[in-house]
Amino acid sequence: MSKIVTIGNATLYHGDCREILPSLPKVDLVLTDPPYGIGSLMKGGTNTGHWCTLSGGNDWDMELPDIAPIIAHGIHAVVWGGNYFPLPPARCVLAWRKLNAVPTQADFELAWTSFDKPAKMFSHVSGGAMQRDGHPTQKPVPLIEWCLNLAPKNTSTVADPFMGSGTTGVACANMGKSFYGIERERKYFDIACERIERAYAQQRLFA
Repeated sequence: MSKIVTIGNATLYHGDCREILPSLPKVDLVLTDPPYGIGSLMKGGTNTGHWCTLSGGNDWDMELPDIAPIIAHGIHAVVWGGNYFPLPPARCVLAWRKLNAVPTQADFELAWTSFDKPAKMFSHVSGGAMQRDGHPTQKPVPLIEWCLNLAPKNTSTVADPFMGSGTTGVACANMGKSFYGIERERKYFDIACERIERAYAQQRLFA
């Protein structure tokens, strides 16, 4: 049985999205940053285009998940790192230009979307270790809010099946959208709960 926590209009699940997501209602938007299998490649694994494999490896970034049933759970979808997945051509590719990128870091990251609009770019600093809440690939809240602003105007329900430390949930709390988040790593799930609770507490403070 997965742990379920409700905070404001956010419902958070501790468990595997492959088991939990099919039981949830379909949403207006799936907005997620799934593992790309980079951990496997860096340790000598192979990227088959569908799964990354490494004998004995079970770290959070060891496998490339089957993305098709995940994006199908939303009317629209945004997948950060979508260039690592076998996805159909997209008209609206998103680019996050990292203003403070160092030589050992990517200058930008890409997201695949189902939006029917021109490609867009967002320039923002990449959070350093002191600006992240315990997750190595945490996205900035302004970046995710930008993604939500690009979604169709009637977007009110959002799901992140790879919630991590909960940035999408924080952005949804800030923008008044209902959120479903799923995370299988307990330490990241707990961080997400704390961050989303803080976002709602701040709203109550200034209400």
